Amino acid sequence: MIIPSWGAPDDIPQKTLIDALVKAKARGARIVGLCLGTFVLAYAGLLEKRTVSTHWAWADDFQKAYPDVHLDRDALYSDEGDIITSAGTAAAIDCCLYILRKDQGAEIANRVARRLVVAPYRHGGQSQYIEMPIPDISRTNSLSKAMDWALAHLNETITVDVLANRANMSRRSFTRHFRQKTGTTLVQWLLNQRLSVAQRLLETGDCSVENIASMAGFGSTVSFRLQFVKTFTVSPAIYRRHFRSRNIRL
Repeated sequence: MIIPSWGAPDDIPQKTLIDALVKAKARGARIVGLCLGTFVLAYAGLLEKRTVSTHWAWADDFQKAYPDVHLDRDALYSDEGDIITSAGTAAAIDCCLYILRKDQGAEIANRVARRLVVAPYRHGGQSQYIEMPIPDISRTNSLSKAMDWALAHLNETITVDVLANRANMSRRSFTRHFRQKTGTTLVQWLLNQRLSVAQRLLETGDCSVENIASMAGFGSTVSFRLQFVKTFTVSPAIYRRHFRSRNIRL
């Protein structure tokens, strides 16, 4: 059950909607609150002691109204298992793509993202508020080229110094521009990209887990398994069995 935002934080939801949410929760349904939809879930009493996200501009209002709910002010979205909430605007799309990726796999989610012309995957812990100064076009282009190079060489050792050199920037300048563009660190961004590659290979290929770990740029199979389980809560082998049995076309 999805609440796709809400009119205003102080708009009181109708009793029929609250009752529907409570019943859905009782029968084990997944409940999603996008943007200000998180306020509706909180009003229904579903978020006590939970970690949630909502639009950063209304974060203070939310915490004042619902002090027993833990609000992650920076996260794009928060997954509590049966309840998922997102920040505002573009983060709601990220959240929906995350759910699609979780249920149907990376390949399907990536196809939808391409149709929407948006980034295929942004980690939930990524900052929802990215500084947008007037861009220096030359630096933006060089940074994009360096990132494209990294995506084509994920199986290699990639450091800030390597990409800073390719972008013709100092280490400090590269780090600042990279965070402004992506809202995260290079280490986290590389991990997300490598996990995305691993997902696609598990879904569509026949390579062994060991080979996938190497192709995606993980230092070892052990490291790959640990990061995969930490992110997706299942092992690579179980993930492959789950998604390889599906044949979904868009």
